[in-house]
Amino acid sequence: MPVRFIMIGGFLGAGKTTTISRLAREYQHQGKRIGVVTNDQASNLVDTNTLRAQGLQVEEVPGACFCCRFDELVARVGALQAAQRPDIILAEPVGSCTDLVATVIQPLQDLYAGQFEVAPYTVLFKPSHGLRILRNQMAGGFSPKAAYIFKKQLEEADAIALNRIDELSSLEIADIAALVAHQFPNTPLLRISATTGAGFKGLVEWLDQRGAFGRKILDIDYDTYAEGEAELGWLNATAHLHSPRPFDLDGLLLRILEELAIHCRTLGGEVAHLKLIGMDEALAFAVGNLVSSSSRPTLSLPSGLKPLRAELIINARVAMEPALLEAEVKRVVQRECDQLGVAAHFRTSQSLRPGRPVPTHRYAVAKS
Repeated sequence: MPVRFIMIGGFLGAGKTTTISRLAREYQHQGKRIGVVTNDQASNLVDTNTLRAQGLQVEEVPGACFCCRFDELVARVGALQAAQRPDIILAEPVGSCTDLVATVIQPLQDLYAGQFEVAPYTVLFKPSHGLRILRNQMAGGFSPKAAYIFKKQLEEADAIALNRIDELSSLEIADIAALVAHQFPNTPLLRISATTGAGFKGLVEWLDQRGAFGRKILDIDYDTYAEGEAELGWLNATAHLHSPRPFDLDGLLLRILEELAIHCRTLGGEVAHLKLIGMDEALAFAVGNLVSSSSRPTLSLPSGLKPLRAELIINARVAMEPALLEAEVKRVVQRECDQLGVAAHFRTSQSLRPGRPVPTHRYAVAKS
C-alpha cells in the first residue's frame, strides 16, 4: 500500500514545523503511524530536534533543498519505512525554496508511482512579510528577488493556508484574503493557526483529498531565484551552557532573541527566521522564535526549566553577510549569558549563503 506523502511549504518563519507537529498529533489520534522528513541547507536543525523531542520519528536531508537532494529524500523516506512502516510522511522543505511541484512532487508521482500517494500541496502564508510583499511595500523588508521566491511559492500551491490567524485582526485577515484572491484567483485560501489548532479540521480534510493535484509547473527564472536565496545569510550553531546556579532557560532564549532583533534592525538585515532550542540533560526543552525584524520574539514551546547545564541550538536566516551574522549571534549569546552568570562554549558553527539550486529532476510538463 502506498505511503501518503504530505509536503507543507512556505517561507522561512511561516510556521511549517508547528503545523507539521500539530498535523502529526491529529493523524496519530486517528491511529496512523507518522514519519517526518526535515530539510535544510546545513545540519543541526532546531526543527529536527524539536520534532524528535516530541517523540516523532524524524529523518533529515541537510546540505541543499529536497529538489537538489531528491535521491536522499527518497532514501530518508525509505529509512522511515524500514523502521516503522508509516502510513503518512510529513515533509518540511527549506523555507527559501520554490519550484517544488516540478522538482519533487512530479518526480515522486511519476518515478515512484505506486509507492507514494501525494497529497495536495499546501503552502503556508506568512503574514508578517506576506502582507507587505503582496502590497509591494519594499518587498516586505527583503529585496525584490527574495520577494520573488515568496510569490512563486504561493503560485505553485494547490492551496494557500493563512497561518497565525490568532495573531491577526479581522481586518488584516480580510485584507490578506482579498490580496490572495486577486493575485492567485484559482487557489483556495484556508485560515489556520498552528499554535491554537483553529482551522485544522478543514486543513486535514483538504489534505485528505485525492485528485489532480501537484500539477502547477512554474514559469520561473532560476537566475532570480538563485540570487534571491543567496541574499540570505544562513547560520546553524550549537553551544554548551553551564552555570554554578540554576538559570532561567526561557528567559535567556527571549533575551537573546530580543537583542538579536535590535542588532539586525541596526545593521539593516531583515530577519527571515531566528530559531533557538535549549535542552537540559533530561532532554526537556524550550523553543524560541523571531519571524521578522519588526516582530516580537516568542516562546513557541516554553519550558519553565531552571537547569545548571543546557545545550543551545541556533538557526538564523537573515538578509546579511553570513560572517557578520555569525559574529553578531556569537557576541549576543556570550553577552546575554555573561549577564546571567552562564558560561557559553560554542561547539559548532556553520555560516553560509545558499548555493544555486540544481534540481536532480525538473518536469517541464505535469505527467500525472
